[in-house]
Amino acid sequence: MDSDSAQNKIARPAEPTRTRAARAIRRSLTLRAAAQEFLRHPSPWMIATVFVATLAARLTIGGWQLTDALVPLMILAAFPIIEWIIHVTVLHWRPRQLGPVTIDSELARKHREHHVDPREIPLIFIPPKSLLLTIIALVAIALLAFSRTGLGLTFLLTITTLGLLYEWTHYLIHTDYKPKHALYRSIWRNHRHHHYKNEHYWFTVTTTNTADRLLGTAPDPATVATSPTARHLHAS
Repeated sequence: MDSDSAQNKIARPAEPTRTRAARAIRRSLTLRAAAQEFLRHPSPWMIATVFVATLAARLTIGGWQLTDALVPLMILAAFPIIEWIIHVTVLHWRPRQLGPVTIDSELARKHREHHVDPREIPLIFIPPKSLLLTIIALVAIALLAFSRTGLGLTFLLTITTLGLLYEWTHYLIHTDYKPKHALYRSIWRNHRHHHYKNEHYWFTVTTTNTADRLLGTAPDPATVATSPTARHLHAS
């Protein structure tokens, strides 16, 4: 080893012990530890409470019919498209001025903050205030928009199940838990591309990129330039 190499080696500052420890923890994150953190946040509990109450009411009412199977199947078939539409039109909403009033929802504001720091855990979850309003709207739809109360409750059961799936999948993608199965790896990769490659593509979160392919937002990542505004939506 020559003297310059030796000096460079000596001059290089040692990595702080705390930083090394933090990286070791991130690398060794288990699914159980991720779940424990997940349960510290309000939105999973809010959705789960509605799910349990709805399940109890649905089992009490009974009167199951064929449409109680058809409604969930229809929702599941449409969900990738619905998720894409919500992400594009609600979460990526560009603030607009209507005279002195700025039209900009809490969901859109919090999502912009989420893009600034995708690793900030509280910003991963649906904001409680917006979630509460969403729950009220969904309960109203379940009770008023269906010919049978039981069918409306089946609808609400399906939506709350998907809501829990969304919160868990979205949260897990933004942790350091590493994908171990091909399906989750595909979902994980797509959403990471959305945050760290280009915010104009890969809008589905909990499903594979079927909706993105259908709607033209699933290009080959190798052909897409890294966006300078992926961390700061609407900056340009």
